Amino acid sequence: MTKKYDAIIIGAGVIGAPIAYELSKMGYKTMSVDKLPDAGEGSTAGSCAIVRAHYSTEDGVAFAYEGFKYWLDWENYLDHVKDEKGLAKFMNTGSLLIKSQGHKWQNVKKHYDAVGVQYKELTNDEILEMIPVLDLHEFWPVKRPEDPAFWEDPAKMLEGGLFCPEGGYVNDPALSAHNIMRAAEAKGATFMFNAEVVKIRAAEGKVQGITLADGTEIDAPVVVNCAGPHSFKINQMAPGVWEGCNIKTKALRHEVMYCPAPEDYDYYNDGYHQSDGDIGCYVRPEVGNMYLIGSEDPECDPQEWVDPDEFYAGKGGHGRDNQLTEEQWKAQCYRLGRRVPTLKVPNQPKGVVDLYDCSDDWIPVYDKSDLGGFYMAVGTSGNQYKNAPVVGRMMAELIDACEKGLDHDKEPFQYKMKYTGRTLDVGFFSRKREINYNSSFSVNG
Repeated sequence: MTKKYDAIIIGAGVIGAPIAYELSKMGYKTMSVDKLPDAGEGSTAGSCAIVRAHYSTEDGVAFAYEGFKYWLDWENYLDHVKDEKGLAKFMNTGSLLIKSQGHKWQNVKKHYDAVGVQYKELTNDEILEMIPVLDLHEFWPVKRPEDPAFWEDPAKMLEGGLFCPEGGYVNDPALSAHNIMRAAEAKGATFMFNAEVVKIRAAEGKVQGITLADGTEIDAPVVVNCAGPHSFKINQMAPGVWEGCNIKTKALRHEVMYCPAPEDYDYYNDGYHQSDGDIGCYVRPEVGNMYLIGSEDPECDPQEWVDPDEFYAGKGGHGRDNQLTEEQWKAQCYRLGRRVPTLKVPNQPKGVVDLYDCSDDWIPVYDKSDLGGFYMAVGTSGNQYKNAPVVGRMMAELIDACEKGLDHDKEPFQYKMKYTGRTLDVGFFSRKREINYNSSFSVNG
């Protein structure tokens, strides 16, 4: 028997779950389908869950700063729902952006001022008072350990940093998606797991629903693609959608490392999230007094675009897909070792390997499509986790406006942010846009 809903959301990660939550609050009868066993178990679980405001565009900064407010007020956002797994916790460490040639920090500062982001400009001495283990020499340009120049003694010093007290990270990203699922269910949302979409059904230019691998058909006049690294495959199933996107998405294999902090430094309790374009890495505390080390995708690091089905099949088995590569382990840990000279890099690599869902310019697509009723929240990986609650509300309002007759392509939807009061032109995220060359073309967005 065909099931009927007002909206189907494909994906129950940290982007899909908030869209289901917000649509449900608006009275939509929603069905979320996910091919995995529970909410947030896909690429969300591999997220570093960083909450920081520095982006390459003013709209990006405003969007992220709005997101801060949701994480700082997590229980209220969830409408005080109970989750049998407990609640994810926002670790409000503060966020330090190192001034470097690897970040256009002057632009970030200008955007902070325009948006009203709380921050403090720090000298090197002030940074060392906060983080005494650092060496604040400049190591630019970013290099790999196999490059002999990597080991040369630096001569210049960095210029300081920008510190945002409201930044940090979320301790359990998968749990945060689970929390939002429980909040959505309390508003009437339905979730179906171990359910793989194999067809997007359409007729006369309008979406009709989806078909699952077991033959189940679910009908709805609205379908939202939040499928993460699989998003491009879902778009290709929907008639006319892939062809109608000027900005496309694809899946990028990415590695994140864990490395013990120096023995005399309580990084887990006293440390900060730190974004360091000078060494091409960002770090945050992790349980066990570890540094979590992510790459900021410098030019010298190779990029490996993959088929997500093959990757996850390999990850479930014994292929190389779930194995850290020794070369990248060394690159990220040794770069941090230049910044933290007392860091002791162990011989045994430890970390996480997962996929990003990247757009052509690393700015997401939050938009309708050329197929009536089919919407997209895609290209989000690497830099949109912190924005997820805002994305949920914005997408719900966009969908509702379009379903009531708005031609978003001709008159882009204007989204008023709840906390900052700013209005965002959602056309900024259009599938039809040209590549935005103000982007960092990296995880920094």
